[in-house]
Amino acid sequence: MTTPSAPDELPGPSMTDEEYGALRASAALWAGTSVLITNKFGHVLIQYVDYRATCLLPGGAVDEGESPAHGAARELMEELGVTAVVDQGLAVDWVSADSADAPAPMRFPGEILHVFDGGIWDDDRIAGIRLPPSEITGIDFVEPSRLPDLLSPADARRALSALRARINAAGPVLLENGLPIAPTVLDRLAVLRTARPTYRYPWHDGAAPQGLTVNQVWAWLFAPDGRVLVLLEPDTGVATLPGGTPEEQDQGDLVSTLRREVDEEAAARLGAPLLLGHVTDPPAQRGYLRYAAALTEIGPARPDPVTGHTCTRVLATPEQALSFFDWGSTAACQLAAVHRARRQLGIPRAALQPVTELSAGLLDPSLSTGAPFDETG
Repeated sequence: MTTPSAPDELPGPSMTDEEYGALRASAALWAGTSVLITNKFGHVLIQYVDYRATCLLPGGAVDEGESPAHGAARELMEELGVTAVVDQGLAVDWVSADSADAPAPMRFPGEILHVFDGGIWDDDRIAGIRLPPSEITGIDFVEPSRLPDLLSPADARRALSALRARINAAGPVLLENGLPIAPTVLDRLAVLRTARPTYRYPWHDGAAPQGLTVNQVWAWLFAPDGRVLVLLEPDTGVATLPGGTPEEQDQGDLVSTLRREVDEEAAARLGAPLLLGHVTDPPAQRGYLRYAAALTEIGPARPDPVTGHTCTRVLATPEQALSFFDWGSTAACQLAAVHRARRQLGIPRAALQPVTELSAGLLDPSLSTGAPFDETG
C-alpha cells in the first residue's frame, strides 16, 4: 500500500508507508499536559519540584499511545495521590521551538501542551493529597498574581490564560506560546496579573451600627439578564464594583454618594438601591456598605474626575465577579445576600456566559430609560 504525497511535500507520484511515516516522525511535536486546580478562595495549586528552580502546575509529558486527558489523570495520581476524572479542557498551547524554556539540546520541533480544569478543591480534598517520595517536594495554593514570580514565564502565561478561560466560560482557548490567538477583554487587560483587591473583613447583613465610620459605598448593579457591572482598571486589570468614598457634597446621604460615584466612575445610573449589608475593618473602626440595584442607564465611558482613569466596564455573573476579588471566607455570605436582593428586585439569575464589555452605542429596549446600552465581546 502506498500513500499519495501532498502536492507541496515531496516530488514524485507516491511514497511508501515507511517514507510517509518517517516524514511524519520528522515533524512530530512533543505533547504535554497540566491541570489547573484552585481552592475556594481562587488560589492556584502549584508544585515545587526537585529538578528545576521554578514551580509547575500538576502534569507532565503524555506517554506514547496515551490521550492528553488520560495523561493528566495519571499525573494527578502520580504527583498528588489523587484519583480524578479529567474531562474539561481549558486551553491548548502551541509552543514554538525557539520559545521553549528548555536548554537548546532539549528543544523539540515544537510542543502542544493541554491545560485541563481540575476544578475547585475543598479542604477535605486538599487534605487528601499525598506526595511521592521524590520529584514533588511540596505544594502551595497561591494568589494568581504570584504565578509569574513562581513559574517560568511561558508556564505563567499559559496558567493565567487558562484561568481567565475558566472564568470567562466560553470554552477552551487556543494559545500560541501561552497567549490566546483570540484575546478576550480579560486577556487584553491582563486580569489577575496584578494582585486582586483583598477585603477579608467580616460580613454583616443590614445597616451599619451607629458610630461606625462608613468609608466606602459600593453596589452590585444588575443588568436585565442578571449579570452585574464590574469596572476594570485600564493599566492593571484590577476590578472594582461601582461606588466610592463619601464626600462633603453628599451631605451625609450615602445613597447620594453611591449615585454620584457610579456616574463618575461608570457613566451609569441605577434604580432604587437595596441595602445588602456591610463589611467592617474592626481595628480601624471603618465600614464598607454594599447595595444592590438595577442598572438603568449606561452612557459613553469617560475618565473618572478623581483618578483620571477610564475604566473598562464589563458584565459578569455575580459568581464570575467574585473571582476578581480576594474576599476570603466572607465572599459566600455576601454572594448569598446579592442573590436575595436580586430576587427581591425581580431580576432573573444570570446564565453562565462569557464576560462582555459594555459600551454606549446601540439601544437596548430592555432598559426602561431608552439610554444607549451595548455589549461588545
